[in-house]
This record gives sequence, C-alpha cells and structure tokens, in this order.
Amino acid sequence: MAIYGSPLPDKPGIDGLETKWSAYWTQTDIYRFDRPGVREAVYSVDTPPPTVSGSLHVGHVFSYTHTDLLARFQRMRGKSVFYPMGWDDNGLPTERRVQNYYGVRCDPSLPYDPDFTAPEPLLKKGSRPTVALSRRNFIELCEQLTAEDEKAFEALWRRLGLSVDWSLTYTTIGHRARKVSQTSFLRLLADGQAYQADAPTMWDVDFQTAVANAETVDKDTPGAYHRLAFQVDGQDVHIDTTRPELLPACVALLAHPDDERFQHLFGKDATTPLFGVRVPVRAHRNADPEKGTGLVMVCTFGDATDVEWWRELQLPHRAIVQRDGRLGPLDFAALPCVDPEAAQAVYDKLAGSKTAQARTLIVDELRAAGALVGEPRPITHSVKYFEKGDRPLELVTSRQWFIRTMEHQDRLLAAGRELHWHPAYMAARYEDWTRNLKSDWLVSRQRFFGVPFPLWYPLDQNGEPQYDSPLLPDESALPVDPSSDVPAGYQESQRDVPGGFTGEADVMDTWATSSLTPQLACGWLDDPELYAQTFPMDVRPQAHEIIRTWLFDTVVRSTLAEGVVPWRHAALSGWILDPDRKKMSKSVGNVVTPGHLIEEFGADAVRYWSASGRPGADTAYDPKQMKIGRRLATKLVNANRFVLQFPAPAAGAQITHALDLAAVADLAGVVAEATAALEAYEYTLALERIERFFWTFCDDYVEFVKERAYREDQGAESARAALRLILGTVDRLFAPYLVYCAEEVWSWSHERSVHLEPWPSAEEFGEAATAGDPGLLRLAGEVITAVRRAKAAAQVSMRNEAGRVTVTGSAQAIARVESVDGDLRAAGRIAVVEYVVADPGDGAETVSTLDVQVEL
Repeated sequence: MAIYGSPLPDKPGIDGLETKWSAYWTQTDIYRFDRPGVREAVYSVDTPPPTVSGSLHVGHVFSYTHTDLLARFQRMRGKSVFYPMGWDDNGLPTERRVQNYYGVRCDPSLPYDPDFTAPEPLLKKGSRPTVALSRRNFIELCEQLTAEDEKAFEALWRRLGLSVDWSLTYTTIGHRARKVSQTSFLRLLADGQAYQADAPTMWDVDFQTAVANAETVDKDTPGAYHRLAFQVDGQDVHIDTTRPELLPACVALLAHPDDERFQHLFGKDATTPLFGVRVPVRAHRNADPEKGTGLVMVCTFGDATDVEWWRELQLPHRAIVQRDGRLGPLDFAALPCVDPEAAQAVYDKLAGSKTAQARTLIVDELRAAGALVGEPRPITHSVKYFEKGDRPLELVTSRQWFIRTMEHQDRLLAAGRELHWHPAYMAARYEDWTRNLKSDWLVSRQRFFGVPFPLWYPLDQNGEPQYDSPLLPDESALPVDPSSDVPAGYQESQRDVPGGFTGEADVMDTWATSSLTPQLACGWLDDPELYAQTFPMDVRPQAHEIIRTWLFDTVVRSTLAEGVVPWRHAALSGWILDPDRKKMSKSVGNVVTPGHLIEEFGADAVRYWSASGRPGADTAYDPKQMKIGRRLATKLVNANRFVLQFPAPAAGAQITHALDLAAVADLAGVVAEATAALEAYEYTLALERIERFFWTFCDDYVEFVKERAYREDQGAESARAALRLILGTVDRLFAPYLVYCAEEVWSWSHERSVHLEPWPSAEEFGEAATAGDPGLLRLAGEVITAVRRAKAAAQVSMRNEAGRVTVTGSAQAIARVESVDGDLRAAGRIAVVEYVVADPGDGAETVSTLDVQVEL
C-alpha cells in the first residue's frame, strides 16, 4: 500500500504511477459511494454502459474522461458522488462478436446441449465449418465471452484512472437488468403504453430483424430511374421509379391536386404494365410535381412515404417482399386484374428472387413488353440502411411490439426543455428528432441475446397463437424466459401444441433495456433508499450521435413511468476524428486502441488530450497533444519536488511581499474562473485557465522568488509560504485532470489522498487573496522575457549578468514594477534597472505594457 508523507524522491518521474496508485485506490476503496441520507448531498452520474463487443478505442477514452472530470470535481466540492459503471452486453454487436470469435451461429430449432464446450477461437475467418448451436447454448457463449471482455474493459478504465465505484457495476443482460426491463414493460403494457401490432416495419434481411428509425442511416447508393407506361382509358401515362420490382405491389398512382397535367386522371383507374391490375389515380398534397413525371407509384411498401399514403388513403395491402428479402407469393386471381392467368405467369418468374435479381428480371420483361420507356437512367440516391447493416432496408409487414411516443410528442418536447444541455445548442437535435417523429418506438427484435418479452400466448385448437390474449407472469416471478419457463396453469408438455401455449420469441431492442440505466443503476425495484437519494440523476454524459436513441429513449421511459426527466443535465461529447477528419468507428476500421498510448505517454497525458476536447465538439486524434500533456505532468512533478525542497514556512508565516501577494491574487482569480467553468461543464476552459497560470508560475514566479526563498529572513518566509500555498492549490486544481501525478506529489507532504481534499476556494487564502496586485506578475514577466530574449539573441548563458535594463512605461506601471525590483534583478541577473516614466502627452498613462531595453 502507498505511504503518504514519504521522503522526496531524488529523481521524480511519472512512469509507473498508474500501477502504484490504481492499486492503492482499489485497496482503500476511496471512490466508494457513501449514502449521505439526503438527495441534495449527492451527485449522481448516469454513466454510459459501453457496448461489450471487442475492445475499447480512443473515442471511449475521450468521452469517459469527460465524465470522470465532472465526477472528480463534484467529489472535491463536497458531494457524495454516485458513479457506477455498466456494461451494455446484449444485442446484435455481442452476437456478431461471438459468431466471428468462435465461428458459430444460432439455430433456435436445435435442442439445448448441457455438455456443450465452447470451441477454440477462430484464428482465421472461414478456417473451419461454422458450428450451429441451440439458442440457450448460444446465449451461454455470449455470456462467457462478454464476461472476459468486461474484465479487459474494467482493467483499462482503472488504468485510465476513472473514479468509478466498481461495487455499483451492472450489466444490461444480467438478472437485475432483466427484472427491471420486464417489470417496466409489463407496467407499460398495463397502462396501454406498450402494444403489439402487425405493421410495416423496416427490416434488415441479413440480420433478420426489425429496425427502429433511430437505428437507421442514410447512405448514397447507386440506382436508376425506370420510366414505366401505365394505361388509363387506353392512353399511356408514365411514372418514374427506382424500384420496378415492386410493380406487382402497386396499389395507387398519385399526383399533386394542383398539377394541371393530371386533373383529367383523378378518380379513374390505371392499369399496371405486365400485370394488368387496376389501381386508382388519386390526388395528394405531398406528391411532388417536380419529381420524375409528377405521377408517383404507391407500392406496399417501398419507403416510409408509401406507408404514410397507404394509411392515410386506406389503400389495399399487397406486400410482396418477405423477411429473407425475396419476393413472396401473390395470387392475381384475388386482385382486380384484367388477365389473372397471364399476370400470374409473369409474376411466377419473379417469385422467390431476391429484390436485386427481381429488378433485373422485371426490367427485361418490361422491355420485351414495350412498357419500359427508354432505358434506365443511372442515379445516386439516399437509401436507408441499418446502422450495422450492409444492404438497404426493406419494409416488411410483421407483428412487433411498440411503445407509444407519437401521442406524447408535446410532453417529450417539454421534458427536453427541462434539461440543461451542455453545450446548449445540442438541445436542437433533441427537438428536431422529437418534432419529426413519424411512428411509435419499435422495441422488439428478432434476435437471440437480449431481454425476452415476459409473456406467452395460448394456442387455439388449431395451434394458432391468440396474440390478443397474452399470458402474463406476476411481477414477483420476474425475470422469466418464455422459451424455457412455463406460464401459470400450464405444463411444459403443453408447449407448442394445440390447446397449449407458446412463448414470445422476440427480445427487446438493446435501447429498450439501456433506456432504463437510471432505474437499473439507482435501485428502482430493490433499493428504495438508494433510489430516493440518486434519482433523478444529476447528469447524463454521452456522445451526441445517440441523442435520438439513448437520450431520447431514456426520457421516454422516465417520463411515461415517473412523470419526470431522468436527469438535470445532459453533457454531450463529440466524435474522435482520424487524420482524414472521419469519425473513428469499429465498423470503418479506423480506430486506435488506447493501451499503447497509456504505455507511451502515461494515463495523465491521455486524459489531458481528452480534456482538451470541448463539450460537444469533434476532436482530432492527436498524439502531439498527448506529448504536451506528458510534459505538463512531468513539470507538475518537478515543480512540486523543487518547492518542497525548501524548508516549510514557520507556523503563522505571513505572505507579505508584493510579488507573492500578486501571485496569490492571480491564483484567486484562476480558482474563481476554473470553478465557474467546471460548474458550467466547461472542463476544457477550466483546464486552459489552470494550465496557463501554472506555466506562468513555473516560468516566471518561481524564477523571481527562488533566490529569496533560499534566504533566512522575512522575505524568504513570505516566498516559502506563497510557494506552498500556490502549488498546493494548483495540485488540487489539476487533480481531476492529472489524477496520478496530482496524487503522487500530494503524497509527499500530506496524509491522505488529494482526491478526498476539498476543491480550492479563495477563502483559503485569507487576506492575501485581495491584498495583492493582480497582473503584477504578468507585468514583471514582460521585463524578464525581454532579458531572456536579449541573452538568447546574443547566445550567452541565462546565468550571465545583464549590465543595464531600461524599463519605460506609464507612471502607474513603473510604480508597480518598482515594487518588486529586488526579485526582478535577482531573477534576471541584472546589475542595474533604470525606470523611466514616459511622457503623459504621448498617451503613456493608458499604456498597459512596458518598453524594455537590455544592455548586456
């Protein structure tokens, strides 16, 4: 265990401090949350649970350092800091990680194998056949690998110096998380806020799951416009489409009601090419006269606009794209078709094809039938993809679970305005997302490793599920897994047989569980005392790109269940950009892992780089900034070693010298500015102010007073008292940033951790805070800087004496500099200093700088 008050090291350094102090912090548990009994004494942090799917990268280090800065500052301000860490270990990223790591896939039709042993990790993708596993075996493998990843994550966070209370760690898939998620879902269901419906939803055909709007990205994708000839009253009318393969699913043609070109068509039927299906021609205000021919084909379903028109105009439902991305069966005999037999013959050539292949086939058929006007015209257009997917999303009709958001838009907008946003402009992103909601929140996923929906369905005598009569467990029985647990009143032998029951196969979206992190971390169900002291939480720190998912979804859950916003502040971090100014992302493959950076530069240097990124601003990955941080950390160690070598000032020693008082007055201003900045979540601004003062302190003040500090008189006592006061204050100001170096230097002269010390305040300085002349140190520094420049230009040692220095300035400025004449001459090794008051007629009284002439 580290010992405080140990002798000053002969050659202090910063290497190895992470190992020394992280071990000590773990052993002494100095960051453990102590319940103070009242909410006002707590600072509660809703820490982002990182996705456990591989390794952390510098983007994580960047944003999680920001959170730690806030937590450490508040702890030093006297708050009992509730700072948990969570692991987001369920969902698609974990499944993909397990599949790729072990070379396995989940097959729910397989039985559970209790003797299954995890295969050796793949050395190379495709080096052996993929192993199929039962769902339960697959989930066990997911749990096994995430547990190993979590250990590595925790080790890195500890090395970075996060002041987390590790006894509060939670996961989003564990027993407690499942209970919280399932309880919340059942209560929403009872309140009518959760519901299921057969509805067109965005679907990823590769991952075989529904996708929520917030999980989509728009990508520029090559495509082509195809002009098709429909028939109305024996005349051709043309439409342009990028998806001719959806022609069999066409249910209407629309044009703008004011478009003169189509007035004669409204109210009539058009006949589709190839298939001869009659579809109505209707007017709609959202049809764009400038797009294509002005006449648009509505299909079920090509995009979200099709869905809106289908609902609003109550059009027929004629969906053909299936979950696997292939065209499914369609019976033209049941449609208003001119020649059902001929239409069926054409469609049967397409059925079973993937959409891209069907597009090629139908274009050939249209061309042969003379219904393709001209040739396809290549374009590039924006297409929606799942953020983790590789192919465009399809709109597939399926039974899904939703949480109501559309009817609560005004309430959710009001909730966003209750939050304090840092930076403030980020509030607009929340407002825009909430105002532009188009559908309720889709929360079900057709995956395996997630929190199951806690319900079953009775089966009728034909074995069909009765979805409108779900079987629900009692809350006391939660968590449950419908795939292995049995509803009350049934036996396992009745599973999936007529007259029995079947379990809900879907799991909750990862955001549906992560959106409950405040409830999960704060003990919503199992610790009412803790919940009362920590919820609503003080801050949600997170990246700005997940405002529309994690932040919005958490506001939804808290607002619907608790009637309050889940936190008081939202602190947003920006992205880390690679040298090409692109966001670092695992999927892109341009990430940098942080382990070697901590090894090379030290954790404090990496934290310094992180803290240099302003709230909400994207920041470049910059090892040069880490070098600057390492230099700063080294300087802090050396400055403390230098100051502490002087004898401690006598008890009751007063700071009386003008320059000492001036430095303390400057420091009082720094403390006030840094405190105000950190209270406003402007940690970068606070660091800049602290760092600027520290370098002035080292480069100028220490040089001014070190010779006086070696003496044995009142001036020496003043210098020693000032040096100790200033550096002790600076150590605490740097403590949230340079956590290891600050702890190390503090341990040389104190008996407990600097991280348990109070944050500095000007009141600690007594009369010295206001007795000094702020800015005098800067003014005197101008003289010393001029002397140094002159010696450097003459290529002589800084120890060489300067013969004469002439200082010219206003009467006020000269009087101020003369008050520190002794320190000035000693620091600059100046034989004679001549002070000249400039002629007031030249405006010298308004001049704040000095003219300094040096004769060597």
